[in-house]
Amino acid sequence: MPISIAEAAVPVGKSFSIRRRILALALVLLLAAAVVLIVFIRDYAERSADRAFDRLLAASALTIAGAVQVEGDTVIVELPFASFGMFSGRDRVFYAVETPGGTAVTGYADLSADLPELTSAGPVFADTMYRGELVRVASVGRLTSSGGDADWVTIHVAETQSEREALAAEILGNAIVPVVALTLLAIALVWFGIGRMFAPLYQLEQELRGRAPDDLSPVTVPVPVEVSQLVSGLNAFMSRLGSAMERVTGLVAEAAHEVRTPLASLRAQAEVAMDEQDPEALRRRIGRIHQGAVQASQLVSQLLMEATITHRLENQESDATVLGAVVEEVRQRLDPDQARRLVVAMDTVAAEAAIRGDRVALREMVRNVVDNALVYSDGVVEIDGTVTQGMMTLAVRDRGPGIADGEKTSVLERFKRGTASGSRAGSGLGLSIVKRVVEAHRGALRLNDRPGGGLVVEIDLPTVGRNPKAEQMRKALGSLSALVVCLMLAQPQEAQAAATTYPARDGSSDRVLTIVGVTDTPLFAQFIAGFQGLHGGVTVVYEETDSLPLYERYLAGTMDPKPDLLISSAADLMIKLANDGHAMAYETPWLGALPDWAHWRNEVFGFTFEPAVIIYNPDLIAAEEAPRTHLRLAEMLESQTERFRGKIATYDIALSGVGYLLAAQDQVISSNFWRLAAAFGRVEAQFSGSSPAILNGVADGSLALGFNVLGSYAFGRKAAGANIDIVVPDDYVLVLTRAMLIPRDAPFPELGKDFVDFALSPAGQSIAAGQTALGAVVSGTRGEWTSESIAGQGRGVIQPIGLGPSLMVSLDQQRRKRFLDTWNEIVSPGR
Repeated sequence: MPISIAEAAVPVGKSFSIRRRILALALVLLLAAAVVLIVFIRDYAERSADRAFDRLLAASALTIAGAVQVEGDTVIVELPFASFGMFSGRDRVFYAVETPGGTAVTGYADLSADLPELTSAGPVFADTMYRGELVRVASVGRLTSSGGDADWVTIHVAETQSEREALAAEILGNAIVPVVALTLLAIALVWFGIGRMFAPLYQLEQELRGRAPDDLSPVTVPVPVEVSQLVSGLNAFMSRLGSAMERVTGLVAEAAHEVRTPLASLRAQAEVAMDEQDPEALRRRIGRIHQGAVQASQLVSQLLMEATITHRLENQESDATVLGAVVEEVRQRLDPDQARRLVVAMDTVAAEAAIRGDRVALREMVRNVVDNALVYSDGVVEIDGTVTQGMMTLAVRDRGPGIADGEKTSVLERFKRGTASGSRAGSGLGLSIVKRVVEAHRGALRLNDRPGGGLVVEIDLPTVGRNPKAEQMRKALGSLSALVVCLMLAQPQEAQAAATTYPARDGSSDRVLTIVGVTDTPLFAQFIAGFQGLHGGVTVVYEETDSLPLYERYLAGTMDPKPDLLISSAADLMIKLANDGHAMAYETPWLGALPDWAHWRNEVFGFTFEPAVIIYNPDLIAAEEAPRTHLRLAEMLESQTERFRGKIATYDIALSGVGYLLAAQDQVISSNFWRLAAAFGRVEAQFSGSSPAILNGVADGSLALGFNVLGSYAFGRKAAGANIDIVVPDDYVLVLTRAMLIPRDAPFPELGKDFVDFALSPAGQSIAAGQTALGAVVSGTRGEWTSESIAGQGRGVIQPIGLGPSLMVSLDQQRRKRFLDTWNEIVSPGR
């Protein structure tokens, strides 16, 4: 077998076999991978079996929890037949239901002896010994309310673990066989494949060894894809080497050609000066020698600088460079006498304009133009600059002899000088360097005659960043946005359904984030302002709508333009969209800070903490008679029907998605829900599609009380001076979170992800905890309206409406229809 390149490059005393090394390493890695894979499969099998059977346990417990009822002070459970129908029958099953005081209601009373009572929905899983066997227990809580207080009933369901152990063993056994087979097959493939792996390298070696030393043409030997990157890199290197050699050869040839004449002149002048006896003639000779030396020095400097600039431009070394600073740097490098002749008159915009390019090349461009103006004129040299439509124009004006029209093209070539240059020293490279730099920066160069005599050199270069027209447009759009917000505030809240544009702060318009949400535009504008503070190049278009129309319009595909982010307080509708495959998953870095109930599948994210509260007008209802519980509200309406007829308001749950969500959750928790609904019907309650409309009615006295109003709106309105008082119920408090999701068909999903990150970050949560009063869902946030401060305003059990598939139960078409039919029969009996 021929030796490889690597073996040929190593001394004989240190030779080794790459083939054996690769084979040994591959064998070790394959065996180690097989062991690790088997360990992983074993762990995965156990975890998979646990997850599968835990879900069955939790489903059984939740099914029992759904049958829990409270009559008076008695907990009643009618065990559903389906609660145990999901088990296989090969394991033993135990269950227990206990009251808030720990008293057994039904089931195995001793099962809960070592298990804690729950004060949350759960489920919570634990392993424990029961009746001599290791069992897995799923515990769930059921919040119930039958009077002035709410409490938790705990349900435990336990199962022995033989079935899950059998499933884990089956998964492991079925997985080990293919792992072993694949490991052996991989070893065989490695053994036979290594021998053919080095053939292309040997062919490449032979090709390179047979080349002449000056042959830098590309390698054309056919090679596999894996070696093509090496060949491409080698060809690119040889191409760069060839270009460098051409530049060096050209530079040497040009230098030899151009420097030969001044050097020959210097030599001749020196030889004559050596024989000169007249001091005055000798002085003139030395003067000519000095002039020739200056010319030769300038020529060599220009040749070297041209080579340097050519190299930098070919390597595309660029950055944002302020041209005003470049001009100042050129001025500082001049002799004091010449610097005093240079007058710079650039306006502020031009002096601060940034050019995308190479700073050294731009500096040499300006220096050459300025040097020419100073050399060929005796007066003041003026520099001015203007910015128009994204182009920077730099003008250098002198009072020299100028350039004839017929020579203005030829003087831009290398080693070409105008006839007006006379005997002044020069290399003929300055303007050619200027032309090359301008063209490399996508600009334009003009040589114009100056009125009154002289030359004007104008250079156009594209700028980056803001320009005056874009800034004026941004300010105009900003004023327009402010006007739109003011007009919206002057209208009734229910009429707000227009889109508002918030221009990018840097004046650009190529990145547009479109958000459709249910939050009032003036409130949400604070989030947009905070977001644009971190993403100044993003324009935000926000369209305000209601929760149910948002859901229906998105499914119908009538949103134009398509949104990059949807935000709704109707969490159940958002979960339905995600469950039906309309949401994009995103691993936000702030996910770990969110409570478990405030996100689902990394597709739906909650970013607010908003309780459902009771509001009332203090002029119509005294503080001491304000209802503090759901039961007390029902009793007050039943006993004072005429007083409150037409004066009570809540959501129209057929029109409002969030209203339906809150009503469905109330019905699950409270056994007094339908009694309260009947009380609404008795007093002929008013029904609205939004919290702001209810708030307006209570604040102006046309309504006495509003039920299930979002606390975020209520707290903010009260802080603004509205004539309302707020009750955070003392029995239980429903808390919802505004949910965000990124649609799968979003035009700019990355911008949607950026906004999700901002809303969940400390900066976004501080806005939620600030003047918006939407409430920060992330614990530990600083501000007035945090989850901790909101929870502390009442004595009731905080019951967050968790984001998850369970919310979709109430969206079942038949269940929703029955619920709405029952609601309408009760709340509108005579209407």
